[in-house]
Amino acid sequence: MASPFCDKAINEALYYGNAILKFISPNDTGVTGSHQAGFYLPKTVWKMYTPDAPAKGTNSKHPVKIKWHDGRITESVVTWYGKETRSEYRLTRFGKDFPFLMSDRVGDLLILIPRSASEFSGYVFNFDEDIEEILVSLGVQPFDHWAIYRNGAAQVESKAECLEKSFQDFAKQFNKFPTGQVFSETTKNILEKCFADFSKLSPDDQLIEYYATEYRLFQVVEKQLCQSDISRSFKNVDDFLHTAASIMNRRKSRAGRSLENHVDIILNEAGIPHEMQPSIDGSPDIVIPNQKAYLDLSYPVKKLFIVGLKTTCKDRWRQVLNEGRRVQHKHILTLQPGISSNQLDEMHRAGVSLIVPRKLQSEYPKIHSLAILTLEDFISTVGKVA
Repeated sequence: MASPFCDKAINEALYYGNAILKFISPNDTGVTGSHQAGFYLPKTVWKMYTPDAPAKGTNSKHPVKIKWHDGRITESVVTWYGKETRSEYRLTRFGKDFPFLMSDRVGDLLILIPRSASEFSGYVFNFDEDIEEILVSLGVQPFDHWAIYRNGAAQVESKAECLEKSFQDFAKQFNKFPTGQVFSETTKNILEKCFADFSKLSPDDQLIEYYATEYRLFQVVEKQLCQSDISRSFKNVDDFLHTAASIMNRRKSRAGRSLENHVDIILNEAGIPHEMQPSIDGSPDIVIPNQKAYLDLSYPVKKLFIVGLKTTCKDRWRQVLNEGRRVQHKHILTLQPGISSNQLDEMHRAGVSLIVPRKLQSEYPKIHSLAILTLEDFISTVGKVA
């Protein structure tokens, strides 16, 4: 169940119609040795948080008051750094003992809600259930660390007219939601049609493109199919709540199925034998090479792999420990853009290795006690022992 602060953040974002969401990175906390700890802000929507345009060769400061979900109030400042090689906005000045820029906050979800030109509400969440609830409620996906909820809607940047036309053509076919498998297969076909070199991308880049593109495809279909539901007159409060719950649950279940489907596609194309959701102890997401080999006690354990698939893994990573118990060393493939060093160390001690697409690894703490694999690395490793 989502926390009360989660519900408060959602309601406040909906009320004001604007919010900036990002996963806290090592750069924010100063772990990487950056100039100073503070939250980087996206330049593309600077008008949401400062009157100072991004001018090259100048620095500027805009004071803001932020009321955080734990009750503290900070007199902070949005600074534009445009001199020399720098070109960035950063939110700093939080006072002593500010808890949300500690190194163990890497991977938490930050939400800033502008209430006026100089007043904001601030929230930080570290539980997967809260994060998931917020993302689906606002209809955003901070896939590349950022997500923008603006003027009451998710702000989506189109990559190509080919994609948008394909999305619309697909959506027109349906008067009810297609299955997750249809969404995933269509996404693959659209990407192969709109990007001539898509097949040449690495497995890591393909997974990111698959996941992000399917999310946008789903949004187009959802807008078309749900418009009549949300614009009609509701019979009563229960009717309204039932409709809203149905939309929310569909959004939640989509994300996990999308990741499963596209990892399945990538492993198949890489020639890696595997079985999805096998009927073995703990019901893991993937067993390599298959259920039969896992249940055959004469089959070498070193050739078995158990993989959990988690869109976020701040606290749910422990679930994989009880899945496929014959295999002691587990793997988790995640799209979480960064987690803390403490969590990585805890995973390492528990015998869990992370698989993270290469583009997302730059925001993970650089520690030597745990090697984080790319999807390409993992495929290579499995191929060598298969």
